[in-house]
Amino acid sequence: MPDFIPAGLVFDCDGTLADTMPLHWRAWSELARRHRLEFPETRFYALGGVPTRDILRMLAAEQGRPDIDPLVLAHEKEELYFQYLPEVGPVEEVVSIAREHRGRMPMAVASGGSRHAIRRILEHLGILGWFDAVVTNEDVTRQKPAPDIFLEAAARIRVEPIRCRAFEDTDLGMQAIVSAGMDAVDVRRMRTGLPPAALGR
Repeated sequence: MPDFIPAGLVFDCDGTLADTMPLHWRAWSELARRHRLEFPETRFYALGGVPTRDILRMLAAEQGRPDIDPLVLAHEKEELYFQYLPEVGPVEEVVSIAREHRGRMPMAVASGGSRHAIRRILEHLGILGWFDAVVTNEDVTRQKPAPDIFLEAAARIRVEPIRCRAFEDTDLGMQAIVSAGMDAVDVRRMRTGLPPAALGR
């Protein structure tokens, strides 16, 4: 929808504003090794946007591991990831859009990560103050691909979802944006030099 002019912008964080996904995979790999869990890299990327605790519940059920406490291991995985925080850089193609619109248009972050982790990432990049709202997995019951996290972000910046443009880097996240009725931009296309065709509505 090339003539669409948004009234608000909503950004995923991991893989969209922040180049974190390879570092998350390193932390996941270490966690899986420690606890003898099968979690291939392809599946990790396919589940982008799903909270760590939910992935761990899924893996524990599938692999018959009643000894796994998803909340405890989610915290362990987060601590492993924070070791790599100094290596996190921006996804400049997306951050430049946020930079251009900061203070000129309501903007929010809508992430499947934890509030603590997402705020630390945004602070590390020096961009936390750009956003009028930061919505994370603690703020909604249904996670991506449900639209709830994007709908909550729109509500907090007081812009109708249909007037928002949202940015994502995963299939589940794109589904969530489209379900929310927003204009959807696939960051993966932007990063590979393809036109970042909006896929919503």
